[in-house]
Amino acid sequence: MNRFEDQTVIVTGAASGIGLATVERLLSEGASVCGLDIQEPISDLTAHSERFEFLTLDVRDAEATETAVTAVVKKFGRVDALVTAAGVAGGGAVHDLPQEEWDRIISINLTGTYLSCKFALRAMLAQEPIVDSHGRSARGSIVTLASIEGLEGTSGGSAYNASKGGVVLLTKNLAIDYGRQGIRANAVCPGFIETPMMAEVFDMPGMEDVRDSFRSAHMLRRFGHPSEIAAVAAFLISSDASFMTGQAVAVDGGYTAGHDHGLVAMMGL
Repeated sequence: MNRFEDQTVIVTGAASGIGLATVERLLSEGASVCGLDIQEPISDLTAHSERFEFLTLDVRDAEATETAVTAVVKKFGRVDALVTAAGVAGGGAVHDLPQEEWDRIISINLTGTYLSCKFALRAMLAQEPIVDSHGRSARGSIVTLASIEGLEGTSGGSAYNASKGGVVLLTKNLAIDYGRQGIRANAVCPGFIETPMMAEVFDMPGMEDVRDSFRSAHMLRRFGHPSEIAAVAAFLISSDASFMTGQAVAVDGGYTAGHDHGLVAMMGL
């Protein structure tokens, strides 16, 4: 299936985890993709060399981000979509959280998302809209990666949760401000996904019971896989989601559905 043939997508955080899975999914469906990350990809994507380009980039660097988007437009002609998967974990109790750590998390997760959107939006606004067979006009689509922790709190989340909550509301504002220009914006809010970033936290000594507790909080009783988030990101970019904008879509194995206090287990279910 080549539903993204002749479309160009920029993906930040493309070196691993959800970002890399999104790159692989989009390439498999015919898109041309530019991946941006501060680290080199952990997967070999040379088989798609004609349609894939990787640029080393810190998403906090406004000048470098603008240069990267300009390079994408020069090479591929337009920017049809942006997926902002760059992010870091971190937090702690606020009274004990160093300001430098707060600033680091907010600057990457929230400011980095803002900068990526800023320059992708400029490119989208400058290009002619594409009109489909139904007369629907579209200039582009933005998918931000927030988190279920941007929808509700978790103990010790502080800076991370604040950054992801900011991403959710930033995305809603993008939908409001740019909808009339044919640009859609939606946030994906993953549950806990088996990524290197999650491993940094849960693989620390003494975290075994915490890991089990978080797994049990997902009604499917498992963590998610990056490909499951990439599938939803691809859907939101696609014309199948052409009437979706301003949404924060939880993809969380039932984590935010509510609380399971074990009653149905007592009933034998």
